[in-house]
Amino acid sequence: MTTGYRTAADLPQVIPVFPLDGVLLLPRGDLPLQIFEPRYLNMVDDAMAGDRMIGMIQKRAGGDRANPGLAAVGCAGRITSYAETSDGRYLITLTGICRFSAGEELAVRTPYRQVRSRFEPFATDLLEEAPLAGVDRPRFAKALKRYLNHRELDIDWDTASTAPLEALANSLAMGLPFNASEKQAILEAEDFAARFQVLTALLEIDALDDDDDEPHPLQ
Repeated sequence: MTTGYRTAADLPQVIPVFPLDGVLLLPRGDLPLQIFEPRYLNMVDDAMAGDRMIGMIQKRAGGDRANPGLAAVGCAGRITSYAETSDGRYLITLTGICRFSAGEELAVRTPYRQVRSRFEPFATDLLEEAPLAGVDRPRFAKALKRYLNHRELDIDWDTASTAPLEALANSLAMGLPFNASEKQAILEAEDFAARFQVLTALLEIDALDDDDDEPHPLQ
């Protein structure tokens, strides 16, 4: 995926944020969203008129219901797909560009929130492909099979076996029902190898009481 952003300095210093618990966006991952709340419809309108960037971020303790506390780290995504329904909802896809540290929240007149963003700690997210050194594919394959059996879920193993590893890991991390703190741990892992390790560990922990330990090959 070519994003046009080569360094952290190419990214905006201020971004709008969409606080949403249990929702994870990762670099080079695709997140479909249905937007219907007026302030976020406004946010999408403004993003579409500008650089199309929105920061997905989870909530944390503090603040109030209208303006909850924000996690320390989020992920900025670019709107890569956009459609409007007949009843005024927006159907968009955000493609993850780079994680950010959420800094000062700005006093703004927009109905949505905006923060100063620091992308420099996560500059390696801007690589076109994540380095795969250090990932343990057999362990991951075994953990995934046990997790799916334990949860009575299924996936297309033929597709999974041939999918690029990062795309598969991103899809699972974003789509499986991990809780908010687990998803934040995945997001904050240092790099893809560390993220892959966290994901594998979460799969293993969930399936500890599952007896099926036969691995399924993922190449």
